[in-house]
Amino acid sequence: QLQLVESGGGLVQPGGSLRLSCAISGKYLGYYAFGWFRQAPGKEREGVSCISRLGDSTSYADSVKGRSTISKDNASNTVQLQMNSLRPDDTAVYYCAASPTDQSTCLLTRRVAYWGQGIQVTVSS
Repeated sequence: QLQLVESGGGLVQPGGSLRLSCAISGKYLGYYAFGWFRQAPGKEREGVSCISRLGDSTSYADSVKGRSTISKDNASNTVQLQMNSLRPDDTAVYYCAASPTDQSTCLLTRRVAYWGQGIQVTVSS
């Protein structure tokens, strides 16, 4: 059983930056890839970015590639998502997730075993 708690969301102006953090607790953390997903109103939940079990490889959705960076701090058991050049279409509830899979499939919602409660990110002027 894992617990995932997101922080760092809020309101930001277009072109601004935001850093989301996910605090992870539980056992066998090294068994999971960790990632961020988002769900905008009226849309399906989609994978944004994920990082491998060892933290040595990452994946990004095309919509955020070049604007976002995912990282993992094993000492503090946290995963961060730095998002830059934010756009209104980045507005969504963002979820931290853990998947018992390798990095090639960790952006797939059907592979997620644990979800955080979600945190709102709103990009608006």
